[in-house]
Amino acid sequence: MNKFRGTGVALVTPFTQNGALDTNALRRLVQLQIAGGTDFLVVQGTTGETPVLSDAEKQLVLETVIDENAGKLPVVLGAGGNYTDGLVKKLSELNLEGVDGLLSVSPYYNKPSQEGIYQHFKRVSEATDKDIILYNVPGRTSSNMLPETTLRLTEFKNIVAVKEASGNMEQIMSIIQHAPEGFDVLSGDDALTVPLISVGAKGVISVVANALPERFSKMINAALKDDWFTAREQHYALLEITKLFFAQGNPAGVKSALKERGIIDAYLRLPLVNVTPELDSDIAHAMRVLM
Repeated sequence: MNKFRGTGVALVTPFTQNGALDTNALRRLVQLQIAGGTDFLVVQGTTGETPVLSDAEKQLVLETVIDENAGKLPVVLGAGGNYTDGLVKKLSELNLEGVDGLLSVSPYYNKPSQEGIYQHFKRVSEATDKDIILYNVPGRTSSNMLPETTLRLTEFKNIVAVKEASGNMEQIMSIIQHAPEGFDVLSGDDALTVPLISVGAKGVISVVANALPERFSKMINAALKDDWFTAREQHYALLEITKLFFAQGNPAGVKSALKERGIIDAYLRLPLVNVTPELDSDIAHAMRVLM
């Protein structure tokens, strides 16, 4: 069975006031996830502010998470790009000891055709023996990986899942309906996760669960066990704070919530900025209600 099911968390990257990595806060965040019922950890996704990390910082973040996790949860590393040869070379150079899988975003900015997307991921699959989760997020990449392309890529045995963040329910259901045994669909939108599990998705890679792993994992576990009363109850309890987390961009909102929990400070690196004092106050109030 695919080990990347249930609640995956796209970990934020904590910083200090002077902009340095805060590895102590990162360790606290990992411990919160382990204690809170998270099923797997995702390092250096979009929520981790990966574009503003140096190669050395990326390595330190990965090593810190692996060390603090100590083998308790599967670890997925974000490894995508829009230059196929460069990504393949990077994969050959990375130390992937302690990494259980890769999350690889569809190429962004240069807007390849569906055939280009297929050929890109074919090369990525051939370049590693790690399990791969495809990542379709048209709002960030400016191109949509169509169901036909996703399903075509299931021919590669180490491509085991897709994180679908298109927000297009019909598209996602088409993948679920036609996917072969052993290929999973994971929600890439927190607010759509329960509806997607109801039609066959196997979990989520979540932003919200950074700050509320206990609540979020309870919701996911209930949905996966067909306990729809509990799943709906948690879904609607979390719906408003989910909107608040994304109101002024990700990960500014969830970092505000983690600050309220005393796990990290809410610092970001430009061009991202903190939420306004008004939204910060609203998030703090919503967190106190849910905790």
